[in-house]
Amino acid sequence: MRTELVSEPGDPARPNEDFASVGLPASGQGGALVVLDGVTPPRSGTGCLHSVPWFTARLGGALTELTVSLPDVPLGDALARAIARTADAHRETCDLSHPRTPQATVVMARWSPESVEYLILSDSALLVQSPDGTVTPCLDDRLARLPRASLATDALIDAHIRNKEGGFFTAAADPSVADRAVTGVLGRAEVRALAALTDGATRWVEKFREGDWAECFTVVRKEGARALVDRVRALESADAEERVYLGRSKTHDDATVVYAQL
Repeated sequence: MRTELVSEPGDPARPNEDFASVGLPASGQGGALVVLDGVTPPRSGTGCLHSVPWFTARLGGALTELTVSLPDVPLGDALARAIARTADAHRETCDLSHPRTPQATVVMARWSPESVEYLILSDSALLVQSPDGTVTPCLDDRLARLPRASLATDALIDAHIRNKEGGFFTAAADPSVADRAVTGVLGRAEVRALAALTDGATRWVEKFREGDWAECFTVVRKEGARALVDRVRALESADAEERVYLGRSKTHDDATVVYAQL
């Protein structure tokens, strides 16, 4: 098995709000990966005393433990338990009902000798390569399908579409959001390798249109996870004023890539 993990902040002066891990059980049978992209908080606050990196570390740590230590618990149930555990850690000090309470997108995958399970919540991505080289993106595209007018302001998003029916969902303080995730199970023989990417890395495909998902996967597999992040950084710097590639809320975003060749 080959695994590789790269996570880089968009701004060296700010903490990285992403989280990534690869867990390999002591039995040597199978493994799991977890990738979170913390939602950058608004200047108006979140009702929480804690930072987004605090939240993603707590949630990511719980997910890593649960996916590895409880292999028979479905990924959706593991996510619900991890959200509840994280919420309990600051329920007494913070307003968890605030629409911008710390939250994150989620990608999880777990493999055993028999199967590969996956879960995606919001706009990070999981790429699955089959033994014949075909690459299939597993995506939660609800945010991408929303009309741009509905995303005009933070106030509009928070009031009408964030963690609401007809909108999009992230992992915040409500464990029931796990039921909204995109999930699936594949036969182990159907999967050669996986790549999980936060939207800071998927910009290479989704914003800059440098290639499709299969070509993106090839960059990671042949050149390494660092190469994809470096390519994104070069494109961002060349278009720093954001005149060509619209739809970027910030010039550089936290970028995380996890690769696992099973």
